[in-house]
Amino acid sequence: MVATLKDVALRAGVSTSAVSRAFTDGASVSAKMRRKVEKAAAELGYSPNFLARSLTTRQTKLIGLVSNNFHNPIFLEVFDLFTRGLQDRGLRPLLVNLSDETDPEHSVRMLQQYSVDGVIVASSTLPPAFAKGFRDKGIPVVNTFGRYASSPDVHVVGIDNAVAGSVAAKTMIARGYKRLSFLGGPESATSTMDRFRGFADEIAKHADVTCTHSFAAAYTFQAGRAEMLRLLQSAPAEAYFCGDDVLSIGALSAIKDKGLTVPGDIGIIGLNDMEMASWENINLTTIRQPIREIVDSSVELMVAMMDQPDRYPEARLFPCRVIERGTLRPRVQAD
Repeated sequence: MVATLKDVALRAGVSTSAVSRAFTDGASVSAKMRRKVEKAAAELGYSPNFLARSLTTRQTKLIGLVSNNFHNPIFLEVFDLFTRGLQDRGLRPLLVNLSDETDPEHSVRMLQQYSVDGVIVASSTLPPAFAKGFRDKGIPVVNTFGRYASSPDVHVVGIDNAVAGSVAAKTMIARGYKRLSFLGGPESATSTMDRFRGFADEIAKHADVTCTHSFAAAYTFQAGRAEMLRLLQSAPAEAYFCGDDVLSIGALSAIKDKGLTVPGDIGIIGLNDMEMASWENINLTTIRQPIREIVDSSVELMVAMMDQPDRYPEARLFPCRVIERGTLRPRVQAD
């Protein structure tokens, strides 16, 4: 038989309410009482039923962790950081895959069925309507990797993707490249368009530099490889800013298959600095998005909203920087 709260109370010689308080964070209970209850619970093999307790407290401590980019290896790092960060704060992540979801209302209803206390939308490609849908139903929400706005509708944590695009262009121009190209992910993604906008705006300041662009079907290795193979059928650019590391790795594979070298024939710069980018056989020059800091800040905001659900939405931006490796030629030295 599974031990109950009443069994623990009888063994410890205390009331059931005392047992409940002993297992409730912040509840008023003496150290002596807590030790008695914990000893009785250990002897009986009792563990508190947090889901049952949520019926009384009306807090499940479940946080919906929502994304649609499960095929991108960087999200293994993202989910690892998020799940550990939430669990360390006594919250329980509920991972939700919205890869084939197009209706924000359906997503909201699904998360409401689980009585989540909050939602973290960890995606740069889901439309803003998804995060807003949770907000409109009174569910605390943070949009991690969301689109920057000076007056956001929901809490947003990430980088300024337009600035990242500008950094990529400056980095390539400083290395003497004149024919540049942007190879982005899905054109419908706000992150793709912002990265391209920043890239193109910076190039427009240099009369002797040209810019072309194309878009892959998804932020995946296969999509990056397929699009680069298509581009190599005609006159390729001197260097490409791939809007994501996994696209870059796909592009590197295509270039190698065509008998070309990087950076000898074509230069590549990515974005994210995922773990694979540093592998010796990849050695990708990329723009680091500070994933750990972004995740930690998102979790911090979610915890704050648990106590203050009406907290005014804010945008938290983190700087990105170039990580020099081996897929761009060296900088041009000034005379």
